[in-house]
Amino acid sequence: MVFENTQKQLEKAKKHVELVQETEETLKYPTEAFTFSIPVRMDDGSLKVFEGHRVRYNDARGPTKGGIRYHPGVNLDEVKALAFWMSIKCAVINIPYGGGKGGITVDPHKLSKAELEKLSRGWMRKAYRIVGPDRDIPAPDVYTNGQIMAWMMDEYSIIKGEYSPGVITGKPLSLGGSLGRSYATALGGYYCVKEAVKKMEVGKTVVVQGFGNAGSHMARLLSEDGFKVIAVSDSKGGALLEEGFDYDKLMEVKTKERRVDSYPGCKKISNEEILELECDILVLAALENVVTEKNAGNIKGKMIVELANGPVNPEADDILHKNSKFLIPDILANSGGVCVSYFEWVQNKQGYYWKEDEVNAKLLEKMVKEFNATFDIHKEKSIDMRTAAYVLALGRIDEATKDKAIY
Repeated sequence: MVFENTQKQLEKAKKHVELVQETEETLKYPTEAFTFSIPVRMDDGSLKVFEGHRVRYNDARGPTKGGIRYHPGVNLDEVKALAFWMSIKCAVINIPYGGGKGGITVDPHKLSKAELEKLSRGWMRKAYRIVGPDRDIPAPDVYTNGQIMAWMMDEYSIIKGEYSPGVITGKPLSLGGSLGRSYATALGGYYCVKEAVKKMEVGKTVVVQGFGNAGSHMARLLSEDGFKVIAVSDSKGGALLEEGFDYDKLMEVKTKERRVDSYPGCKKISNEEILELECDILVLAALENVVTEKNAGNIKGKMIVELANGPVNPEADDILHKNSKFLIPDILANSGGVCVSYFEWVQNKQGYYWKEDEVNAKLLEKMVKEFNATFDIHKEKSIDMRTAAYVLALGRIDEATKDKAIY
């Protein structure tokens, strides 16, 4: 179902851009899709087998790139969709990558640290056939982090018999990670918001659905810039505070209580209710398909920022556009993460590492340029921002496909 959404978005964009037949055909299917079993000896001595996936979708513009997620809902259809979106995203932000994605069907919260390490190394022991510094470069995604990337990079290095930091990004700094990578997804989205408010009148009240890494950093960046975050949510529920949250206090509560709705004086609301609150900017930083044709008409936010992948389905897209909602799509809004992953890969290749302000300056330059390129297409063709971003990306993929002249 999720993969069907990608093809609907592709069909919609194709009406506004001329593609050669080779590009159209190659974008219908992944280059490679690999599903495998990962046996893990659990702490109690039992053996449990988990299902893992890695998909390389399109490599016309370079090695494939994309995260690995650990979630009970991971399946091949979802991974294919996410890999497709990564192909588009890398072309939108104009870095020399194609799109890939991976995952394991698991609830990582139910595993001990030792079991999590075995599972992560086990994924790489199977996936090393398909990944590589010049072939396919994974990164963190939902419920994965720098520690997991470190285990995977180390396992790949052991298998190959040589230190290979460039095989994976989002690593700890001690193992070749990049400064600025931990908050790059949010920072890229923040730069997009800053560009957008230059072009239209938007107030400063913000709602953030999803208070994980990207959502929490976005709340911080906007709060520091004078925006008022009035509602946030995590997997356990949401919290509303009309006068706005004190970010430091909110993080203190989240760290201590492991839930945002424990914030003193807040009104507890559901993840569904938070979407329909009155606000100027609605940040979607949770999972896919949270805004559908069923609730899109109730969305009151004037600007919608997709920090998550695929939070708005195609039917909802049409409703939001009809209702004059300005949407900054995931393939642009959250591309800061893959952009700084690219910077990390470049630094690994060079063996030379940049200062944090240098990383952020390079990211700012990228985000501003590609936001404005997308916005110009949006205005010129009178199409929504997602379709405009697709038009921009497809043109670049088409150019590379033509130049390679597939046999």
